Amino acid sequence: MAEDERHRAVPSGRVARLAGFGRLAGGVAGGMLAEGARKLAAGERPRMGDLILTPANARRVADRLAHLRGAAMKLGQMISMDAGDLLPPELSAILARLRDQAYRMPPQQLQQVLVAEWGSDWRRRFRHFEASPIAAASIGQVHRATLPDGRRLAVKVRYPGVAGSIDADVDNVATLLRVSQLLPAGLDIRPLLDAAKRQLAEEADYARESAAMARYVERLAGDPRYAVPEPEPALTTGRVLVMSFVEGRPIETLGDAPADERDAAATALIELVLAELFRFGEMQTDPNFANYRWQPETRRLVLLDFGATRPVPPATAAAYRALIEAGLSRDRDRIRDTAVAAGFLGAAAAARHSPAIDRIISAVDEALNRDGPFDFGDRAFVPVVREEAKALLADRDSWHVPPVETLFVQRKVSGTALLAARLKAKVNVRGLAAGAIDADLDGADADPNFRRTIGALDVLTGSG
Repeated sequence: MAEDERHRAVPSGRVARLAGFGRLAGGVAGGMLAEGARKLAAGERPRMGDLILTPANARRVADRLAHLRGAAMKLGQMISMDAGDLLPPELSAILARLRDQAYRMPPQQLQQVLVAEWGSDWRRRFRHFEASPIAAASIGQVHRATLPDGRRLAVKVRYPGVAGSIDADVDNVATLLRVSQLLPAGLDIRPLLDAAKRQLAEEADYARESAAMARYVERLAGDPRYAVPEPEPALTTGRVLVMSFVEGRPIETLGDAPADERDAAATALIELVLAELFRFGEMQTDPNFANYRWQPETRRLVLLDFGATRPVPPATAAAYRALIEAGLSRDRDRIRDTAVAAGFLGAAAAARHSPAIDRIISAVDEALNRDGPFDFGDRAFVPVVREEAKALLADRDSWHVPPVETLFVQRKVSGTALLAARLKAKVNVRGLAAGAIDADLDGADADPNFRRTIGALDVLTGSG
């Protein structure tokens, strides 16, 4: 895409955003008619899901969500990252483009936002302000700036109209999921949609994110493994977040680093998740790879984007503690029963597919319960697990939505494991998890592996 084509004004009014979804619906409907005619001409009886989920329609969805930004694009990103095998490959592959695709505000629209927040003379606050953003995402775009005293800043500017469109955008995307028949008709996702609306509203509040960032700066102060930008409260508003600029390379570049660097980075990532879950009582729940960067010179992880930070309820932490303890015992029946009791796994699925679930737990347990650090790059057991999981995924009547707070935490856990696998890291997760819950690792039977438990959980909740 050419540089000038990356600039598209964000529809800020309700009518404009509704029209955007209308154009999407019209384009999808036209694609359905064309695909239906093709199938009928070939003597096939078309299904609604097949008509909607064509590559052409998926491209229309991805492009329109990228144009609308906000909750629409955010949900598209979440679907592409989290749904895994639940999505048809055509839609999954094309929606994955949303993780990296976002149009930028035209300069005049950016100027309007900054004037509204800082006044018409806002440029006097800076020695230099780069008009071209260095990053553009679902809710805002980021610019570099320099203060008169020489300090370098990152300035995140929220797209206009995003906050006020969240409820309608979530409902519209949910409708797309329904009519595409991706979700069973009897599955109640209203609690999840309500939670998504609250979460996205919180992410759009930059003053709230600034406060969360400050808490992480305080918690991680003195730990040389992490670098967290420091907020600039004097310049931050509800629509503009200003923080210190921290250098770093994309976390994926670590894939070519020496093994000890990859292992150290993955260890720091996992330790952070465990600390959030069992010590902080608060977690940054968005595991998007773009939220991490790497400093090869200092070997520090740069942590970015605290908009998705939310409290971890004691009941949620207790559920994870119980599941880890079940894993420590190597009692597979206890793992299954604990997963059901905590709401990770639906009772109907456990009753109707007990043999498949037991084989999944057994396969993951045997593959991952090895001496030494766990090798995240060893995915030999995954095809076995996926084959056993087919029956669960096909039985749509037994699909289950875990507790909402569990889903937010699990998204971070699964995303962290995915990043560690991308890095092909080896980590002593057994010791880290046992230490996090003060478990005793002595004895022949005490050979726990946190990733074993999480691997089974990923599959059983549909996130693996």
